Amino acid sequence: MKIIKIAVLLLISSGTFAQVRQDSLLRLSLQDAISRSRICNKAILVGKAEEEAATEDLSDSKASVLPSVGASGSYQRFTKLTMYTDGLFESKSVPKRPGPDGADLGLSASLNLYSGGRTRSLLQEQQYRSSLAELSTRETSGGVSLQVAARYLDLIRLSAQEKLTLDQVRRAETRLKNINALYKHQKVTRSDVLRAEVMLSNVQLGLEQIRNDLRIAGDKLSVLLDLSGKTRIQAVDSLGTDSLSVAQIGDLVLDAPSTSFSVLKFGETQKVQQARIKGIRSGYYPSVSVYSAYGLSYPNTIFFPPVDQAYSIGFVGLKVQYNLSAIYHNKHKVGAAQKRLQQLQMQKEVVADNTLQEAQSLGIKYQEASNRIQVIQKQIEQAAVNYKIVSSKYFNQLALLTDLLDADNLYQESIYNLVQAKAIRQLLVYRLKYTSGKL
Repeated sequence: MKIIKIAVLLLISSGTFAQVRQDSLLRLSLQDAISRSRICNKAILVGKAEEEAATEDLSDSKASVLPSVGASGSYQRFTKLTMYTDGLFESKSVPKRPGPDGADLGLSASLNLYSGGRTRSLLQEQQYRSSLAELSTRETSGGVSLQVAARYLDLIRLSAQEKLTLDQVRRAETRLKNINALYKHQKVTRSDVLRAEVMLSNVQLGLEQIRNDLRIAGDKLSVLLDLSGKTRIQAVDSLGTDSLSVAQIGDLVLDAPSTSFSVLKFGETQKVQQARIKGIRSGYYPSVSVYSAYGLSYPNTIFFPPVDQAYSIGFVGLKVQYNLSAIYHNKHKVGAAQKRLQQLQMQKEVVADNTLQEAQSLGIKYQEASNRIQVIQKQIEQAAVNYKIVSSKYFNQLALLTDLLDADNLYQESIYNLVQAKAIRQLLVYRLKYTSGKL
């Protein structure tokens, strides 16, 4: 019998251990969650890969100023030479002189000395493209951080609501127990018992819904952090930890039109277009390059007749080229590029105006949320006192059950509103930071 009990205990303990291993708990602060997302989130990793590719393109552009060096080699085996006379009716074949074999081996190099600034403009364009890729990665990282903050705040809000709902369940259970006692002494009607039971059922259903929402919010946050589906996240922060002063809000709003990700990206895009215009204008200028070659060949065909010997020879030269058609072709290309530059400038101004308007709106909403929190805190105190008064009146047969349930709902709703207002205000902080390019 003892052996059976020990075996059962071992099975239970092993099952519990397996459950702990399967559903691991990860305690995270909001800043830890944001830091982890910047390392593990797949969307950010994609942006970093593009940033690295842009860096490689920049390195390739820098390497283009180096000399271009090539090597070549060939071997030929010739047939006999067929010579025709009298049209194609008579022919005779003779061996190729001095022999049927031929071979070449050579090296060549060229170095661009001047091309009207084309090489420099291409290098600048790639530098700006690399900066643009870095900005895009920062923007993606900021967007993911904002999503992480929203999901994390959902976890905190729902956890707080779960605790509040549990308190409401306990109140409803205690209330139902007391009403049943009153009903046994025939001091209340059966209707009060039924309504109290319905109230308890509704609160229990609300608790189940909150727990389901809490699980869904945790799963969404796990996806953003690239965590296993068996990892359960526990938020360690509380609502209201991130608050800003009026001066800080004002600074973020004022900086938004110049520091937002969208405005900065348009600025880099303008620089890319300006470098492209310089590259197009370089077509108006000639290009100068120095080039050389050195080779080994067989047979010696420089002399006539060809000599059965190998020879080597090389040269160094200067090449000057000028595209005459660029005089009338580049005019329209430069005009079109300048129009696109003007278009980018206007788009940047529009984005800056919209960003400023959005930042101002978020600042106003933040102040509104702060004022709402102060008002709700007073409402909670009043609702708590009101609930105690109505509860005392009801159990002393001086109030209706409807009044008691309304007082309980008012108290619960006030606490919910406080949790919701704190979550909204804290999320507004991160939205404002993202809009200002500071997240």
